[in-house]
Amino acid sequence: MTHVFTKIERPSQEVIEAYRSLAAATVHEASGRCGDVDYHIKPIQRGLKICGPALTVQCHPKDNLMLHKALEIASPGDIIVATVGAHYHAGYFGDLMATSAIARKVGGLAIDGCIRDAEEICESGFPVFSRGFCITGTVKNTLGKVNHPILFGGVQVNPGDLILGDDDGMVIVEKARIEEVLAKSKDRVEKEVEKAKVLESGVSSVEFNKLDKKFETLGLVQE
Repeated sequence: MTHVFTKIERPSQEVIEAYRSLAAATVHEASGRCGDVDYHIKPIQRGLKICGPALTVQCHPKDNLMLHKALEIASPGDIIVATVGAHYHAGYFGDLMATSAIARKVGGLAIDGCIRDAEEICESGFPVFSRGFCITGTVKNTLGKVNHPILFGGVQVNPGDLILGDDDGMVIVEKARIEEVLAKSKDRVEKEVEKAKVLESGVSSVEFNKLDKKFETLGLVQE
């Protein structure tokens, strides 16, 4: 069995940069409301954004050995996406690992688990999305997997999928749909700009969205 695959197919830098300007919610809607990650996985401070190809990691519970391997093989801009066997009572990633990640130009960490050394990591500016914080340490004893498909926050993630996260949450765009979803996202942004102009003129959202018929069908009573 191969535990670690070092070579993965990544989106082009041009495509990644195009996604970087988009909101996660916009991409989620444009994708047909697919790929939304469990809302408990959040940025560790407001204003953080992650955007890049997934480097997937499967850790053994209370063991961060494979996160160290991921840091070693990650390419600049990669988003390390890690699962921990649903054992959340441990801090799998700390300030020294963040220091290493910054030095190696890793694009960010998204972990379906907890981290520790939160204050130091926040001060470093390294973008992390996690379930929370936990002071309990981990060991480095058990092999897991790197760059295998994983289930992350209820969504299957494959190596090289596009990861996008902001204050609203995270969305995963599978490799095969990256160009399609990007085009639909850009179209949605253009339409929302036009909609905003109409709403700024004082037109109600009920009128704009033609919701009167919906209220009538549902039997809305208004006095």
